Amino acid sequence: MEIVIAVAIGVLFGSGLWLVLRPRTFQLITGLLLMSYAVNLFIFIMGRLWVDAPPLTLGDGPPDPSAYADPLPQALVLTAIVIGFATTALYLVVMIGSRGLTGTDHVDGEEGDE
Repeated sequence: MEIVIAVAIGVLFGSGLWLVLRPRTFQLITGLLLMSYAVNLFIFIMGRLWVDAPPLTLGDGPPDPSAYADPLPQALVLTAIVIGFATTALYLVVMIGSRGLTGTDHVDGEEGDE
């Protein structure tokens, strides 16, 4: 299972890196999104995958930390998703404004096919 998740993270990050190196702004933004998804998945997996383990302490007595899922990576990923959504919205607004001013979405300023 670990190799499948490692390959998925690598493919996501590699695809994002390839898109970041493309000359169009929309591809750059999509690449940044894929890279952030790969990092979020990596952080989430670092908290270990638990199958059929409760996330909260519900029983009496002192809890056994090894029997429960770690909530910190989940909280970090949730925060990263919210921040990523906000920055993506900002990138898209800037991209639309730039396209309106320059008439192209090329990063290097060349005229694109309309």
